[in-house]
Amino acid sequence: MKLKSFTPFALLLTIGMVSITGCQKGDLVNNPNVAASTAVVPASLILNHLTAKLIRNDEQPFSTDSKYEQYILANYTYYFGNNNYAFGNTEDSYDILKYAIALQAQSTTQLGNTTNKYYALSQFFKAYAGIWLSQRVGDIPFSQAGNASVLTPAYDTQHDVYKNALAMLDNANTILAPLAAANGSKVLDAGDVYGLTYLQWQKVINTYTLRVLISLSKRATDNADLNIPAKFANIINNPATYPIMTSNADNLVYKYNQTFNPYATVNLGLQPYDNFGSMGLPYVTATTTNQDPRIYVVSTPAPQQIAAGKLPSDFTAYVGADDNVTVSVLLSNAAAGQYSYANYLRYFSLPAAYSGANAEPFVFIGYSEMCFNIAEAINRGWITGQSSTTWYNSGINASLALYGISNGQTLNITDLTGKTLGTATVNIPQFMANVAYAGDNANGLAQIFTQRYVAMFLNSGFESFYQWRRSVSSTYPNGIPAWSQGGPGIGTANNLIPRRWLYPANEAAYNPTNYNAAITSQFGGTDDITKDTWLTK
Repeated sequence: MKLKSFTPFALLLTIGMVSITGCQKGDLVNNPNVAASTAVVPASLILNHLTAKLIRNDEQPFSTDSKYEQYILANYTYYFGNNNYAFGNTEDSYDILKYAIALQAQSTTQLGNTTNKYYALSQFFKAYAGIWLSQRVGDIPFSQAGNASVLTPAYDTQHDVYKNALAMLDNANTILAPLAAANGSKVLDAGDVYGLTYLQWQKVINTYTLRVLISLSKRATDNADLNIPAKFANIINNPATYPIMTSNADNLVYKYNQTFNPYATVNLGLQPYDNFGSMGLPYVTATTTNQDPRIYVVSTPAPQQIAAGKLPSDFTAYVGADDNVTVSVLLSNAAAGQYSYANYLRYFSLPAAYSGANAEPFVFIGYSEMCFNIAEAINRGWITGQSSTTWYNSGINASLALYGISNGQTLNITDLTGKTLGTATVNIPQFMANVAYAGDNANGLAQIFTQRYVAMFLNSGFESFYQWRRSVSSTYPNGIPAWSQGGPGIGTANNLIPRRWLYPANEAAYNPTNYNAAITSQFGGTDDITKDTWLTK
């Protein structure tokens, strides 16, 4: 994965023009409006770009990841595409890495040290870029990536990518600690589109580290050098050194606005075609079987069920679409009113949809997920002296709060056009009794995976997919919760959900020797989406 040096495109264009006109007489003056490659670029400006571009388009609500995670399924290809798991050549994250390296360099040049806030965040973004790509494909160029003198960087093993990323995250926390102690309640930088304080950024970094560590659960006992359980426990047991999120107020929230960044249903051109996307079966099953009030908020009853006489408050009136079925069959079934839809007033109604005003905040890294990650670590025996039940319940309650759901609340239930069908009364004690934690055993672990999946509805990018992929085993061949696979709707050669993406398309062309070596060492010479990487074997 070749990474060019941080040189503005306009500068490259200027250099090109000088070359073209080099035979002309007279002085050639560089464009005064274009910065040189050695110019000082405000660190705040680079941070602004990083925070604004951290999320990819396919990670937003109603985009590709929502279908791959079986939250929302297309029933009409013209507007919503298909549901096939077409894990072709992935995007890369080297734009994030490029700007993170630029932030690191500029912070050192401008501030004369490696203990400033920008340097700390550069470490976080570098680690994030490496993890983002590695969890998609496996081994990647990382330690040599971004070195302008190395045009064909060697591939680091996935093990080494994670090891180096974890060291960067720990370094970022160490650097931020005294700065947060002195400026904790102050916004770290005006260029940060998330608007987080020093302390909140420190919490984000450590909470993200917990996510990375729990994602390594399959490697926790056979890679002693990573110290996965010990590192996780060290963060939890030393809150003064490693502060973590304490509520939804600390969430890393991606914000939408009408002018520059409209909500996904507008940005992706889905207005007003909500009827061509049906609620997915795994999510509907996970919520309705437990009488979960979140289904009332995000969805609508299936028209066929209401026509048959069921009340809109009846959990059995909500029906999910099966991803094993082709889109043409889903369209026919949807036309007959068989499936539930996303809540039109919440996600599609204008003008609120421009800014996502009615939708839940898009949590990129959040408190609810963190609670489930900690509960899982306790369930696995990584942490002692803390209650997994408490963390599990906190994760559920944080998710309910994100939707503004409270006990005894009366919710209006609407159809796919926004017309009111009736009301439902929220009964949180009944719901919590239905999902009461079974204990630190296999059943309890399955509950954690299920409730984390529900809490990530239209949130957290591809994290639900990574969590599900990690849950697949001989006991749970369809993962936790069970996702549909095996039928023609999956769209792969074996009708099974892929385990990884193909490498970026330009990899074989620009770095063929290292690319081929990585493919051979990992997958026997074929870039195969059905093969597990070190992370999930």
